[in-house]
Amino acid sequence: MLGAGIIVALVSFAALGPLFAHHGPLQSDFVRGVSSTGAPVGPNAAFPLGADRMFRDEFARLAVAGRLSLFIAVAATSIASALGAAVGVVAGWYEGSRVPVDGALMRFADVMLAFPFLMLVMAIGAALDRTSAITILVTLGATSWLGIARVLRAKTMQVRALEYIEASRALGQSAPRIMIRHVLPNVAGPLIVTATVMVAQMIVADSVLSYLGVGIAPPAPTWGRMLFESQDDVLSSPWLFAAPATAILLAVWGFNMLGEGLRDALDPRQT
Repeated sequence: MLGAGIIVALVSFAALGPLFAHHGPLQSDFVRGVSSTGAPVGPNAAFPLGADRMFRDEFARLAVAGRLSLFIAVAATSIASALGAAVGVVAGWYEGSRVPVDGALMRFADVMLAFPFLMLVMAIGAALDRTSAITILVTLGATSWLGIARVLRAKTMQVRALEYIEASRALGQSAPRIMIRHVLPNVAGPLIVTATVMVAQMIVADSVLSYLGVGIAPPAPTWGRMLFESQDDVLSSPWLFAAPATAILLAVWGFNMLGEGLRDALDPRQT
């Protein structure tokens, strides 16, 4: 419940925050955003979280960046979950059979797992001329389904040996029909839990890419990019660094907490 509350708060802030901001996320205010010393102003009524080096509203940028970061994380997780579920269920169903589907899929997964995840994503991101939200989420989703596939493969092997699966086979149902109608619903619990925790990993991955300069191209704000832009002012203007860092921390913590809660709720042994 605590994790769900944090996520709801972050989503509400990302959705409604720009409505309460006095400036747009890309708008520079050279009148109210400049202090008497010529530096960006700190937190005040017009700039709740202060202004950055380009005198833009940190509050508005943080909310819009939340929209992008959460959208990329959820969309990439959806892609990874779909790919991982398809590969895991098919591989688990044909494990031990004469059809070499399981061996081919798992050997491909082993090769992909040999590459460090963030290094692989960074290489793909650097190879692209100009990255957008779509390219980032597709890249993250297409390279992070391996763990889900392995989890669902093991779960499918357990479900395949149950009596109702044997009964479905005896009634003449085809393998695709059994996998879709009987196996997939019974492995949905681990899939939901794994996907929830993966959203947190996607937020971290997107933030790392943006921080290293291979994420979404500026001027679009992202939490990782805001960290990079404020790192030189961490002593003089710590609120500029603390705002995106706190948002990332809360998002990762919230999704991890929610995943742990769902795991307990969906575990029949706990019930």
